[in-house]
Amino acid sequence: MLANDYEVTIGLEVHCQVRTATKMFCSCRAGFGYEPNTNVCPTCLGMPGALPVLNEYAIERTILAGLLLGSRIPEVSKWDRKNYFYPDMPKNYQTSQLDLPLCIGGAVPLYEWAFPANSKTPMAQDGVVRRVKLDHIHLEEDAAKLTHYAGYSLVDYNRGGTPLMEIVSAPDLHTPDEAYAYLKSLQQIMVCADISNADMEKGEMRCDVNVSLRPKGQQKLGEKIEMKNINSMSAARRALIYEIRRQTEELNAGIAQVQSTRRWDDALGESIVMRTKENAHDYRYHTCPDLIPVRTALLVQRAERHMPELPEARRKRLMQEYGLPVTDATTLVGDGELCACFEQTVQAGAPSRKTANWMINTLSSVLTEKETTAADAPLSPADFADIIALVEQGIVSTNQAREVLGYMWQHPGTHAPVAADALGYKKADSGALEIIVDATLAENQDMVEMIRSGNAKLVNALTGKVMKTANPKPNPKLVTELILARLQTMEK
Repeated sequence: MLANDYEVTIGLEVHCQVRTATKMFCSCRAGFGYEPNTNVCPTCLGMPGALPVLNEYAIERTILAGLLLGSRIPEVSKWDRKNYFYPDMPKNYQTSQLDLPLCIGGAVPLYEWAFPANSKTPMAQDGVVRRVKLDHIHLEEDAAKLTHYAGYSLVDYNRGGTPLMEIVSAPDLHTPDEAYAYLKSLQQIMVCADISNADMEKGEMRCDVNVSLRPKGQQKLGEKIEMKNINSMSAARRALIYEIRRQTEELNAGIAQVQSTRRWDDALGESIVMRTKENAHDYRYHTCPDLIPVRTALLVQRAERHMPELPEARRKRLMQEYGLPVTDATTLVGDGELCACFEQTVQAGAPSRKTANWMINTLSSVLTEKETTAADAPLSPADFADIIALVEQGIVSTNQAREVLGYMWQHPGTHAPVAADALGYKKADSGALEIIVDATLAENQDMVEMIRSGNAKLVNALTGKVMKTANPKPNPKLVTELILARLQTMEK
């Protein structure tokens, strides 16, 4: 049988850290990038006699996630212990939720723009291809972080105890591309609502993939294969493509599938069996005796007051209100803090389309280099508007504007014109610049003739020569324009 003769059923279990100042059951700092094992206490280390205290804000944010996804919030939710022995869970159990989670049902919209760039996007209505049903969302504590080396492993308990939502879909996905779009759409909703950073590279969002195959027309689902260790959307897509092919080949060879958990090795491009026939009863769930059930009514009321603009609505507004092309609007929606900074910069007087272009292509790369965000940068939106104004006025080029940004970053409080002046960038005197251009052309007649013969690339070389001579440093774009104008005059 061909792959098309089987019906593929996919479910995703997405683990998403809630963005909070402290951990789920103690007052230790939550967050990424601290020295290993520095944000720990007897509670998150599982010491005997240490008792948990609920993080109310984490519960409220989880309820907000449920409301955004159309989930039903039960009046009462309770806590359970999930028992297992792993080195990343020092208590030998995880405080989680089983039969009374915070959110029940709901759906994740598959946004049209969330599908992989190299895939064929299905038809969409109002920006949404379809909605994937959810089973539930529950809240638990994250495990510690293990780093494996040859012959030994290191454990960092800083992550242990961080509030962690588990968003469990129904078996309602059918292709690797849909799974990719599901993760992308869900990530953007969490970011837009400021519920989570959802950065998969930092482990703030991770997923387990469940997939089964059955002959078309058969009602009963095939045996479920779960794959763990999925740390990116593209990895989830690759893992599913591999696993669907593997199961197809084995089923065609008469090899029955056995319910199992496999580890996805993205470097090898294959999945490896970890264990078989694992079910909920294997964890011996029981009600947590240290935590009372939560009555949700007041928390729901508080969450409803913070309902944000969803990604598709924000994307459309950016296009309509600021005239942004779809690619720029989609990119900005993908970074909530950068998007907010963009709007504030435009409100400070910067032109919208050039601001979006500069932020996406220049500022975002600087933020990545500095390992920070727009909100934590030492410059304000008004500062960014002043830098862009220098470009608009022709004082600096886009590349030079990056140098101005770097100077202001190193000298907080410096205004953009002052930074440009310190770097030697001033608005060039057109007459003086024309004299330098004419002199450069006269000194390089051989290059001029080659340009007139069709070697246009040499214009850049002439621009470089003018830039070396001119003082103060002019905008190279203006220099190039002057050279081209002079060359055109020569031809006449």
